[in-house]
This record gives sequence, structure tokens and C-alpha cells, in this order.
Amino acid sequence: MMDFLFARLCLALQLVHENVLRVLEGRCRPRRSREKLLVLFPSASGAVQPFLWKDQPLPDRLLLYPPPFGFKGLKGKVENLLTLLPAANPDVGPEEASEKCRRCVVVGNGGVLKGLELGQHIDRFHTIIRLNSGPLGKHTGDVGNRTSIRMSYPEGTPLHWADTDPHSVFVAVIYKGVDLSWISAMIRKLGVSFWDWFFFWQRVPREIPLDPSRFRLLNPDVIRQTALDFLKYPKPRWRLWGWDQNVPTLGMTALSLASLLCDEVSLAGFGYNLSQQGAPLHYYDNLPMRLMQQEKMHNVDKETQFLHRLVREGVISDLTGGIHCSFCSS
Repeated sequence: MMDFLFARLCLALQLVHENVLRVLEGRCRPRRSREKLLVLFPSASGAVQPFLWKDQPLPDRLLLYPPPFGFKGLKGKVENLLTLLPAANPDVGPEEASEKCRRCVVVGNGGVLKGLELGQHIDRFHTIIRLNSGPLGKHTGDVGNRTSIRMSYPEGTPLHWADTDPHSVFVAVIYKGVDLSWISAMIRKLGVSFWDWFFFWQRVPREIPLDPSRFRLLNPDVIRQTALDFLKYPKPRWRLWGWDQNVPTLGMTALSLASLLCDEVSLAGFGYNLSQQGAPLHYYDNLPMRLMQQEKMHNVDKETQFLHRLVREGVISDLTGGIHCSFCSS
């Protein structure tokens, strides 16, 4: 029995590695993921700027909705923050001009990555987007050690910065007004004020040890387009308690961002198999899969169906097969 299970494990590893190599060594087609995405959703606007910059005015449309869909009621705060950010088209960062066709991978934090030993393959992608506090360290064999973009909001950001890639960029995602104060404090190396602590639902970092040129502010249009145009969620509305399930997960937002920055987009570590409730939720801890059933803000089922369609239609590649395993044997 043990020999049979070991053989099955070896076969699974082989299939995953062969799939990743097919993606890495296949022909890269310029703008492929973005163009195919807009073919599926023709009503979506294709002209979305990924980040906001110091030398560009704040568009009025970003003041129509509150965070995370815009900056309603926060114009002054946003404009002050923009003065701390770099100007458009800087010489550093993942968005710098390049004639090379770019392959991008969004590395999720799913338990499906655990033990797959994909680190060296992941590091071969041109742009590597990591989410929240997904750690490297002892996990680099599975997830690699390069980081082009670390994308997060205050409570999701690593308490102790461990990305050593000199090309890393931090992309701040704004979910509430106080998040603007936090990212401003991180850029100015001021730490977090005593009163601000009351507005976060868990501990946030006191420092992100990056040069100011390495910070980016995500354009809320990316979240708005992901929610309203791609996932077809209802428009944001005021509620006394909580949210509608119309806020995309950070992974979904990162996928949209990747389609704007890169030519071909792949996912790794995505997919929740709720039928395996005892399986690890993340690659770096032992939390069980069943915790996803408690999710209230995000519509995980809707997002899974959406991602399944994108993989099936060839818009993106699923390296680890957690969404739609096109390379799995019967």
C-alpha cells in the first residue's frame, strides 16, 4: 500500500513539473492574457492604469465609491499620499519598459503548493506576484525566493519583512481610509500611531524596509473592474453592518493586475477543495480547509467558477491544477 501511494505521489509531482515546464518553454504571445480576457468580457474597459502616480492627477471617477472601489471622501488623504510616491514610468519596478514577452505568475498561499517543489521553476518567471504575508524562508523549495511584487493591505502584510530580492516592489491595496495613513507612515518611516492601532483588526507592521521608489498604490479601478465587469458583482452599496459579498479576494485582484503588467499570466497555489476539509488551507501552516466555509466577505464559489472558465478558455494557466487540472491523468 505504501509503495502504491509513493508511486502516485511521484506521478503527481512529475505531471505538475511537466506542466510548468510546458508553460515556461512554450511560445510567449504578447498581450495574450489581457486580450483574451477582454474577448470574454467585451463590456469591460481595457484602458485601466495599474497604479497611481505622483505626477498624475487623481481622476474624478475614483471619488465615486468608497474603498476598496475608490476614494470617496478621502481626496485630500490620497493626494497627500501621492506626493510621497514615485512619478510615472520610473526606472525601477516590475512595470519598467521591456521588449521581451513577459510571463507572470501569481503565487497564491494555497496548501496545494506544499511539497510540490516548484521553487526553481517559479523563480524562472519574469514577474512573480506574492500575496499578503505568504512566507519564503524554509518554504523556498516549494515557492521560490524571488519576489517582483508583494501585494497586500496593512493587516495582511508580513510583520517582519523577509523578501530579499533587490527588485521587490510593495503594492498597497486600500480597503479602508486608515490604510492610506498606514502606507503613508510606511513610506515616511514613521511607524504606526497609537490611535491608528484601534482601526486595524489585527497587528500591522511598524516598518517596511524599502526605498520610497519601491512603493506603489494600486489603482482602485483594478478592483472595481474585477468586481463589476469580470465577476459581475452588484455595485457597492452602503450597509449598516458588513459588506455584500462583492469584494474580490486579493488573489483575484492580483490576477487582474498581472493581466495589465504581463503578456501571459499563470497561477500557482490557487484552489480550495472544500470536500477535503482536513487538508491544509495554506502551504505554510496547518489550518484546515474547512475554515473557508466561514468566509463572509468574498464569494469563493463565484470566483472559483470564474477562474475555472479562464483556465478552460486558455486565458491563464493553472500551474498547480487546483482550479482546473488540464494535465491530470484519469
